[in-house]
Amino acid sequence: MHPAFSVIFLTTLIGTGQGFFLALYTEQVYSVVELLPPQPASFYTIGSVIALAFLIAGLVASFFHLGHPERAWRSAVRWRTSWLSREVIVLPALMGAVAAYGLVHHYEWDLNIIGIKTSAHGDLSLVVGAGGAALAFLLFLCTGMIYACIKFLQEWASWLTVVNYTLFGLASGFLLATAYAAYRAPELTFFYGGWTIVATLAVMATRVVSLIRNHRLKHKSTIQTAIGVRHARIVQKSQGFMGGSFNTRDFFHGVAPRLFRSIKWIFLVLVFPVPLALLFAGMIDRSVTLITVAFVIQYLGLLVERWFFFAQANHPQNLYYQTIS
Repeated sequence: MHPAFSVIFLTTLIGTGQGFFLALYTEQVYSVVELLPPQPASFYTIGSVIALAFLIAGLVASFFHLGHPERAWRSAVRWRTSWLSREVIVLPALMGAVAAYGLVHHYEWDLNIIGIKTSAHGDLSLVVGAGGAALAFLLFLCTGMIYACIKFLQEWASWLTVVNYTLFGLASGFLLATAYAAYRAPELTFFYGGWTIVATLAVMATRVVSLIRNHRLKHKSTIQTAIGVRHARIVQKSQGFMGGSFNTRDFFHGVAPRLFRSIKWIFLVLVFPVPLALLFAGMIDRSVTLITVAFVIQYLGLLVERWFFFAQANHPQNLYYQTIS
């Protein structure tokens, strides 16, 4: 498929925002049960603003993929059957939950404002955060299923697609949280850094498994089924068009095979070993700069990974339209 950069930025930005919000909420839960030192309200308020900024940036990026942005609202009407419609509904809901989470911390509201008294500190923020966490995971599911549900694109049609979207978001979000903690709350650096390492190693394993799976795929469509001829040996001499068309542009990445193979190794290096090495060094030295650089490099790698994800999907129509004599 031909990767759309607006969708690449959409999926990577909102994934980081989701992961970062989940990192904030996870730390608060740990602090409530006294496994971590409590943080001031401003820690969560500013963190919510950062998470919301990534979510908004992703939403803005998505509009560049639309031919008629003024009709974007129509994408939500098929929520009963379309994962895209569900994503369009869940994303603003998550943004609202993140904003509410930040406001509750900023004004230090608790459940007492609605007549409920509990002994838990920050009880209302815990409730709002739980709703936001549920929406974050639901958004991961919706985004992944947009591609995993397309059965004829066999590279995408796998449970690994949803798992990888989720784990990539968690890895990048927790890495950003590690940089944020190194600047605002150094005592949390090892907590966030540890979870970042776990998430990064987990997604490295599942992404490698998906690469192996896709390499071994036996496509159901063949040149025989593409043109409806069952002869045992068919040799194609032309791509089916005298010139370029929508079919030849929008369903194929257009990159030379050697460069395409090298892109895979570029993202494998940028997303996994380099950020992990920088993160480890930053945790030891408690260096905000090193951890921030680790996040930037990993995010750049995620952009390359997402490009490869889209480009690797081989649309069945390419059996006919992408062969050139």
